[in-house]
Amino acid sequence: MAPLEIDETSLAASPIERRNSLEKHLLTRPDRQDLKERHILLDTDVAPSLQAARQELARQRATDTLKKQLEHRPEREQLVERNILPATNAAPALQANARELEKHMLADNLDHKIQKRPQPEDLISQGILNEEEDPRKLSV
Repeated sequence: MAPLEIDETSLAASPIERRNSLEKHLLTRPDRQDLKERHILLDTDVAPSLQAARQELARQRATDTLKKQLEHRPEREQLVERNILPATNAAPALQANARELEKHMLADNLDHKIQKRPQPEDLISQGILNEEEDPRKLSV
């Protein structure tokens, strides 16, 4: 779209000059589809006197639909049960840090339990494992 030009044709100019100026501007004016895309004209087949009412009805319908969807929205507890929302009450800015801390605490707990597990020879002497089930022999 070309930038808008200001018609500086003098009113005292001859009628032919004014007509040529008008024709020139009519040739460069935007078409109807361009005006609809730029939301200058409404894209509707409704009479202009009814366009405002139609727009208001469309806005009201969207509002009603949104209200109805919000009424049927599941509660926070249901979303937590379905693992959609985290069970934490931390602020959203802190939730990533809380998850990271929880992951590290779980890893530390697992390391601690692995360090305290009994040795294979203790399990064999207690009759929990057979000699054939000794993990040290299986990995070799």
